Amino acid sequence: MEHSANPGGVLGRHAAALRAALLQPFLQLNFVTLWVRDQERSRQFFVEKLNFETIVNVQTPEGGQWIVVAPPAAGWLPGTAGAGLPGIALVVPPERSAEHQRIGQNTGFSFLTEDVRSLFEEWSRRGVRFRLPPMEPSWGSGQARYAVFEDVDGNSFSLIEFDEATRTLEAERRAQAAKLEAERQAAHDLAIAKQVQTRLFPQRQPVFRTLVYAGICHPARTVGGDYYDFLDLGARRLGLVLADIAGKGIGAALLMANLQAALRSQCATAWEQPERFLRSVNQLLYENTAEGDYATLFFAEYDDDTRKLRYSNCGHPPALLLRGGDCLERLGATCTVVGLFEKWDCTMEERELAPGDAVLLYTDGVTEALNGEGEEFGEERLLEAARQHRELSPPELLSAVADQARRFSPHDQTDDITLIVAKCT
Repeated sequence: MEHSANPGGVLGRHAAALRAALLQPFLQLNFVTLWVRDQERSRQFFVEKLNFETIVNVQTPEGGQWIVVAPPAAGWLPGTAGAGLPGIALVVPPERSAEHQRIGQNTGFSFLTEDVRSLFEEWSRRGVRFRLPPMEPSWGSGQARYAVFEDVDGNSFSLIEFDEATRTLEAERRAQAAKLEAERQAAHDLAIAKQVQTRLFPQRQPVFRTLVYAGICHPARTVGGDYYDFLDLGARRLGLVLADIAGKGIGAALLMANLQAALRSQCATAWEQPERFLRSVNQLLYENTAEGDYATLFFAEYDDDTRKLRYSNCGHPPALLLRGGDCLERLGATCTVVGLFEKWDCTMEERELAPGDAVLLYTDGVTEALNGEGEEFGEERLLEAARQHRELSPPELLSAVADQARRFSPHDQTDDITLIVAKCT
């Protein structure tokens, strides 16, 4: 076996290079070529004796095989399994070629490990022949160990361990493990947040004689900032709520929970004094959120006996009131957004519904969905989809409309898609 004249210096440079690679892995070895007599026999040796992995095994256009093996992923850094590892290409050279004459010689390949002796013992039990057992070189000063083993063709390889590389690898493993654990915990927390937020949406729907209704929400992320609700106001009266929180993700979800709590805690006064009710909601949201936090809100009350709908649109996209004969009314803004201003007031407007009329509430995640040309789904497409599916039940209508909006956009969903439909029967 050939050794460097200054192995200690080589190992020191190796450790420095390893640290640099760990910090900036922009370039790495793809494969090295090993000349062998029989590809499959050599592959079996590496896989069965050394526990390597076959990362490539394909037929070549010339009718041969292209086989690449690599050290086991567990022996390297987390997340480097498969084709990302440097590999050894097992190649049968032509007879009487210079490469063929090199079979059975020292390959110059060195494998870095954390524990030479344990691999020596394990591989020896599997029948691997070692030319040199583990030893400490005179230049190592107790900081390095190495051994030399052979494959089935007598090709020899070095197995090297030195403490600095071990410490570097172990530190990187610990950092990677901590990162993976943090990601796992974050995913776990998000899953819990999703479950909690799901419970904030209405879990039951009061039954009314003259109204059927439904709501749907597709968050753009695990949790979202859109909110819809159905409030039982007593005496056969229903509150319809649709809100869009400024922002996305966890922050918006927390603000959404705050808004839900404000609405449900104050709804006892909603029918008799709706303006006072909404002023209380605004005040609670203003006091309990950060400066600049706000929500658009559409709040409506429906009376099952009179079929009258009173509403206040607080900076929200206009609701669509579809009447018989394809007539359309837009229930536009009656006041500004909630939670942004301490001094705030609102007004209510009223509409009387006739059998067959339908009210469609939506957030801008529906109308602002973009197609591949940057064109928005828009109100006209939303209206067309609602009319196309008008005869369906409320849950089926909402599902069909939401699906059309999501199919319209080939991109990942960037905003929550939330809708309510209420149909007068």
